[in-house]
Amino acid sequence: MLTITDLRGRLAAGEQIDYPLVVPRATFDVNAALNTVQPVCDAVAAEGAAALKRFSERFDHCVPPTFRVPQEKIDEAVEQLDPTVRKAIQTAIARRRSVCAAEMGAAESEVELAAGAKVVNRTVPVRRVGLYVPGGLAPLSSSVVMNVVPAQVAGVEQIAVASPPQADHGGYPHPTILAVCGLLGVSEVLAVGGAQAVAMFAHGVTDVCERVDLVTGPGNIYVVAAKRLLRGLVGIDSEAGPTEIAVLADDSADPAHVAADLISQAEHDPLAGSVLVTDSVELAERVNAAIAEQVPQLANIERIETALAGEQSGIVLVDDLDQGIDVVDAYAAEHLEVQTRDASAVAARVRNAGAIFVGPYSPVPLGDYCAGSTHVLPTGGAARHSSGLTVHAFQRVQHIIEYDEQGLAGVAGDVIAFADAELLPGHAQAIRLRARGA
Repeated sequence: MLTITDLRGRLAAGEQIDYPLVVPRATFDVNAALNTVQPVCDAVAAEGAAALKRFSERFDHCVPPTFRVPQEKIDEAVEQLDPTVRKAIQTAIARRRSVCAAEMGAAESEVELAAGAKVVNRTVPVRRVGLYVPGGLAPLSSSVVMNVVPAQVAGVEQIAVASPPQADHGGYPHPTILAVCGLLGVSEVLAVGGAQAVAMFAHGVTDVCERVDLVTGPGNIYVVAAKRLLRGLVGIDSEAGPTEIAVLADDSADPAHVAADLISQAEHDPLAGSVLVTDSVELAERVNAAIAEQVPQLANIERIETALAGEQSGIVLVDDLDQGIDVVDAYAAEHLEVQTRDASAVAARVRNAGAIFVGPYSPVPLGDYCAGSTHVLPTGGAARHSSGLTVHAFQRVQHIIEYDEQGLAGVAGDVIAFADAELLPGHAQAIRLRARGA
């Protein structure tokens, strides 16, 4: 059963509600993990493959025969892939690739500011990226699609995928993860997990993996802590915490659907957040009843019950949908479902969410796999300022500045005035030496 936070009537009573403080949220202290992660990353930098071997033994309880997965193992995984699963993966790839293609703008655009004065915006892909795919509680082969496809569409030259070694699979990553890599044409697959994988990508390991320019992909708190620690040495996409879903619903929503969707995210992790925001007491009660009915029928009961009973999950009762929108904007969910009358219009009013799923037939699991959207999304309220993983994460914009003598002369006085105002005469001198009449 989800606990209930009742906000009804509090605004009318004159109370100022700080919504970010009242909505359920998981405690995810990345800093607390830094002390654990620091020696792991330092050891990988200093010892290379020897450290990878030691940490594989300690954390994954197996050491792969080779850290780089042989191509024949990838090919074998593709050949042995269940045809139904293969079709699903190919659908996911095709739809994600279509959306990524739409994200691509012009590779180059030119702005002529005056005669002899132009700036070119040039989009350049990152040269080499390391993509992390978790393999702990669930082998997230879908994350291969979500990381690799936008990198490929962006034009990334070299793509390396790391995923934990698994004793049940001969010390290599899960076969489905290998199969997706094979279907996408990724040949550099590394059987390395956790913080040591991030350190490997950041520092490079001789005879195993060349250092990368950017690391992307979700992971546990130790993966996130390693990203934080090594940020700057290597680029990162985000510091993703436990997954979360918020559902904004009125009395028109189907309680069985809402319950199933809340459960679907709780299934990921005991720290996953599942939050219902509604102005209907009846819906809240029926959703709780539906949860009680559905959970015992599922395999991951303990994980689901822990997540739903945690401080990060619950039901928030509001006066009306206007207040509901304020609450979900404050929560800034990774995944937001809008299940209301005129759901499209309500969704259009929402400012903060990683991805918005509109109406009864757009559940979050659709986005996890085959919607075409990304499922690598900001968590923990980061959707207030950050986006999910798209093509743009794998690109940089360079400005190419090209002025001729006339172009410089046209703006020389302004540059000199600015430089003088900032007490930087050297800047002004660099202009005066070039610009006639300045």
